Amino acid sequence: MKIAVVAANGRTANKVIDEAVERGFEVTAFGRGENNTKAQTYVQKDLFDLTADDLKNFDAVVDAFGAWTEETFPQHTTSLMYLCNLISGTNVRLLVVGGAGSLYVNTEHTMQVQDTPDFPDSFKPLAAAMGKALDELRKRSDVKWTYISPAGDYQADGERTGKYILAGEELTLNSKGESIISYADYAIAMVDEIEKGNHIQQRISVVRE
Repeated sequence: MKIAVVAANGRTANKVIDEAVERGFEVTAFGRGENNTKAQTYVQKDLFDLTADDLKNFDAVVDAFGAWTEETFPQHTTSLMYLCNLISGTNVRLLVVGGAGSLYVNTEHTMQVQDTPDFPDSFKPLAAAMGKALDELRKRSDVKWTYISPAGDYQADGERTGKYILAGEELTLNSKGESIISYADYAIAMVDEIEKGNHIQQRISVVRE
């Protein structure tokens, strides 16, 4: 398979690239800075400078964009809609590295993780920005998108166990009552979804088994 990873120099993106390359995928990485990935091809280019021609020949595009300051939070939506516009009406699939704050904590889907009393105030602006981007993505029937939320405890240096539970819109706990996953196991789930394509126009979530 041929995949593109956008905003490729981030830590999650690196794990996804490593996993995809290991499985024999042909990976092209797009990033603003110098290459620190293992992708076979690297293109130094800002996300907002990408064109439809840049992405037209891929089976899937992974959006690993992140913004971490209040003034850039709106770019979670603008960047995602920009990518959607580039592949609108095509067979190129879009897989989005999402957040856990927008997962639901009740079956009625009236309360999200970010609305719960224990959710840290410092993370609320970021969670709200990512949740808004997901809301806009849900409106895009012209794009074959899949949004993948990690567990609540998303560990950069966590163990690669190779095992995960695939869940849906609700925060899911493992047999130990944990909502936890490593970047490495998240990457496995992401690449599995790229291979299978079972959740088009759906948000899914993953937690360590």
